[in-house]
Amino acid sequence: MKADISQDVWIERAQKVLPAGGFGNFDPNIVIREGRGARVWDENGKVYVDYLIGSGPMMLGHGNPEVLEAAQEQLGKGLTFFASNARGIELAEEICRAVACAEQVRFVSTGGEADMYAMRLARAHTGRDKILKFEGGYHGMSAEALMSLAPTRLENFPLAVPDSAGIPQSVRDHMLIAPFNDIDFLRGLIAEHAGEIAAVIVEPLQRLIPPAPGFLQALREETEKHGIVLVFDEVVTGFRLAYGGAQEHYGVTPDLCTLGKVIGGGFPLAAIAGKSGIMAHFDKAKVGEGGFTFQVGTLSGNPVAAVAGLKTMEVLSRPGSYERIRQNGETVMNALREHLSAAGIAHQIVGDPVLFDVVFTPDPVVDYRGFQRGDMDRLKRFNMLMREQGVLKPDSKFYISLALTEDDLALTQEAIAHTAKHLTES
Repeated sequence: MKADISQDVWIERAQKVLPAGGFGNFDPNIVIREGRGARVWDENGKVYVDYLIGSGPMMLGHGNPEVLEAAQEQLGKGLTFFASNARGIELAEEICRAVACAEQVRFVSTGGEADMYAMRLARAHTGRDKILKFEGGYHGMSAEALMSLAPTRLENFPLAVPDSAGIPQSVRDHMLIAPFNDIDFLRGLIAEHAGEIAAVIVEPLQRLIPPAPGFLQALREETEKHGIVLVFDEVVTGFRLAYGGAQEHYGVTPDLCTLGKVIGGGFPLAAIAGKSGIMAHFDKAKVGEGGFTFQVGTLSGNPVAAVAGLKTMEVLSRPGSYERIRQNGETVMNALREHLSAAGIAHQIVGDPVLFDVVFTPDPVVDYRGFQRGDMDRLKRFNMLMREQGVLKPDSKFYISLALTEDDLALTQEAIAHTAKHLTES
C-alpha cells in the first residue's frame, strides 16, 4: 500500500509545479484529502468542520449518498458526449420551472463563463456596448468582470479600475461602475448613459451585502424604462437563498440570470437562463448571422454534472430543507454576536443566514467601501484562530450546508468562543 505523504511534502511538490504553489483559489498551505458530510480532512489527518464547502456547491455536504448514487449510475452509461443528453434536458426543464426569469437555458462549465456570455448576449440583443456593474461585485474572470472587483485605489464613480494585468484600456472604456445600494446615483448614471448601456449586471446579494429596501426594485424599473438588459448573477445565490434563488427571495425578476455551484452538485456546470427573446441570440436560425452569439463548450451540459445537480436540487426542494439550513446559519450567527460582543469587539454580521461573515467595524456595511473599512488584519487572525480550532472557512464567508449536525455546530460554537477570547492578543 502507498505510504501516506505529509501535507508539507505535498505543499513542497506544489510549489515546484503550480504558480504561487496552488490552484489560485484558496490558501495553498492546506491540502484537502477527503470530505464526508460537513467535515473535511487535510493530508495530515486534521479534521475541520467545513464552511468552505468547495466555495459553495456542496450545500448537501460531501459524499451525499443520493447524489453519489445518481452520479455513479450515470458513470456506467457514459461520462460526456458533446451532444444533447436527456439528463441535461431534464435539468434545463427544472431550472425553467424553478427560476422566474428562465424561459430557456444554455449550459456552460463555469460561472465565470456564464457571466461573460450573459454580458455578450445583452450586447447582441441591444446593439449597445457598455456594461454597468457595481463596485465590489464578483462576476468571474473575464476582462469586464475584473473591473473594480476589489480595487485598492478608490476612483470616483463611474470610472472603472482594472484588477488584473493584461486588460486593454478599451475594456475600461466600456465599463461603468456604481456604488451598490445607492438608488439616486444609479438613476442618475443610467439616465446619463441610457443609450449606451447594454446591461446592468448585479449580484442581488453582493458577496455578503444585502440589497437595501427598494434597491433591486429600482434597478428593475430603471432598466425596463431604458431598454437595458438586467442580469442577476445568481451563481452563488441560485438555489441557495431559496429554491427559486434571489429572484424568489427578493421578489424581483431580471431579464437574464447566471447559475452555477449548486446546479452541478459538485461537478463543473453552470448556465445562462432568461427570456426566450434574448436567449434567441444563441439560435442563428432565429436571429441571423448578424445577431448570432456563438457559444460552444466541450463539457457544457455534461450528463454526470446534470444528474448530480438534479439530485441536489431535488433534496433541497424537500419540505424543511431551507428552514434547516437557515436554522444552522442562525446558530452560527448568534454565536458570533454573543461571543464577540462579550469580548467587547466591534463587529457587524453581514449577509443572510445561508451565507454571511463577520466584518470588524462599528459601522453598518451597505457597499464595498463600507466592507473595506473593516479591520482586515483582525479578520485574517479570526480565520486563523478558527482554523486552529478545527473550523475551515473562506477568507470572507461562512457557507452553510444542510449536512451540519448538532456536533458540528457545537464544535463551531466552541471555536467561536475561543477565538473571540483570544482575538485581541498580539
